[in-house]
Amino acid sequence: MTVLVTAASGHLGRLVVEALLARGTARAEILATARDIAKLADLADRGVHTATLDYDRPDTIAAALEGVDAVLLVSGSVPGARVEGHRNVVEAAAAAGVAKLVYTSAPHATTADFALAADHRATEELIAASGVPAVIVRNNWYTENYVQDVADAAESGVIAKAAGDGRVASATRADLAEGAAVVLLEDGHLGSVYEFTGETAWDFDELAAVASELTGRDVAYRRLTVDELAASLESAGLDAGTAGFVAGIDEAIGRGVLADAQPTLARLIGRPTTSLVDGVRAALAAR
Repeated sequence: MTVLVTAASGHLGRLVVEALLARGTARAEILATARDIAKLADLADRGVHTATLDYDRPDTIAAALEGVDAVLLVSGSVPGARVEGHRNVVEAAAAAGVAKLVYTSAPHATTADFALAADHRATEELIAASGVPAVIVRNNWYTENYVQDVADAAESGVIAKAAGDGRVASATRADLAEGAAVVLLEDGHLGSVYEFTGETAWDFDELAAVASELTGRDVAYRRLTVDELAASLESAGLDAGTAGFVAGIDEAIGRGVLADAQPTLARLIGRPTTSLVDGVRAALAAR
């Protein structure tokens, strides 16, 4: 069986390749792809097959999919501008007769009132309409998204957010990558929609406590309003639109869009998911 991983030069895609190898997949049965194949040179040196695949260039997609059995479609990185690229991959997978398409979606993508859900909802609809046998893995927030906040708190003593008492059921990229590898390799998952999360949702007071433990200084969570956060981000150099978008994510977290912790990921990978403190500690050490 040949397994194709898109965006394998990125953080998540690279970890999926490593998880496939760790689970015994032969190097010759993995096809790691990226827009810039030069970024995959180290994988090629290890015997992993590589190819160019650019979501916005259908010719590269069709060529890469020849003879492929399973595909991981890692969602594009630009909100509001990724659905057409996803469409290109889905249509090419249908034309190639791919036996399994795994897509990395967002939490509760079809029902969540969350700006980031729209692209994922549209992509899930495209996949369903295409007829390609598929598995949807809805990844919660990466624990690594908050590593910079913890690092900054070593100087400021503060983690300032507009998320109120909202909770986040985050998981590390490595845990999410291992979950993707499992559903790519195992039978029995087709047609499933999995909410991939950590087993325990945490709040920002808990994140501040983790920051205190890891930095060796007292760190407090400062609750901001959405407008206060947006103004702070603008003063730090973001344009108004981007600042509002980022502050809106915090507002959605405060409403609970990332709070739904599920046991699914831990069950599939066969071990507990990585705790918040251990995930942040590892990410800080890797910086």
